Amino acid sequence: MNGSLEDVMNSSRIWLGRHNEEFARSLPAGSIVLDAGAGSQPYRHLFDHCIYEAADFEMVDKEYAKSTYVCDLSSIPVAEARFDAIVLNQVLEHLSDPVAVLQEMHRVLKDGGTMICSAPLFYEEHEQPYDFFRYTQFAWRHLLGNAGFEIISLDWMEGYLGTVAYQMETASKHLPRGAKNIAPGALGVAAVPLLASVRIACRHLARVFYRLDAQQKYTQSGFPKNYIVVAKKLFVARQAA
Repeated sequence: MNGSLEDVMNSSRIWLGRHNEEFARSLPAGSIVLDAGAGSQPYRHLFDHCIYEAADFEMVDKEYAKSTYVCDLSSIPVAEARFDAIVLNQVLEHLSDPVAVLQEMHRVLKDGGTMICSAPLFYEEHEQPYDFFRYTQFAWRHLLGNAGFEIISLDWMEGYLGTVAYQMETASKHLPRGAKNIAPGALGVAAVPLLASVRIACRHLARVFYRLDAQQKYTQSGFPKNYIVVAKKLFVARQAA
């Protein structure tokens, strides 16, 4: 992000790392894990005790680690029920057909297998043009339930202070500069120093709020930037041969 505040302190990434570490610890040694939409595979090291495989379509202009499968996530070239666990981090918003992808996750996951998945509720457009959706807690319940999963946990990834920090960070970058971009005439001229001060204040406050959020989630009011879910594939009755 070219030196943005989020590179310095992004409480969402800190909490995502913690959630993935906890998920990885829950898996027995030798579990076969699919990192779906793995990108640069930032959490691969957490699964050193597992057999780690990665899938990605590798079409966005960004850094990728070597994928086991270069494919569309709605059609992964593996047998049914191959994986003990699936990691689906910050991916679903980039998929034009999330229903088909979740059905495919269900197909390749073993009965009783678990999946950790996360996606934004509140975030600017990114990785264009592959940015399609934002997800409420109700969307997660609807989509996962219909795909044959039972939700084990559905949590805010970060607290409201993390959301506010992000709002402040974006304000520090995007509030207008120059009188003609603010308001006509004297009002625009008068507002220039005010908005300059607000940008500076937002930049510093964002750092403070990110750090506070990394220490403790405040979830009593407001809303998260992201939801994170752990779900289990329900057992499927199969016809005898």
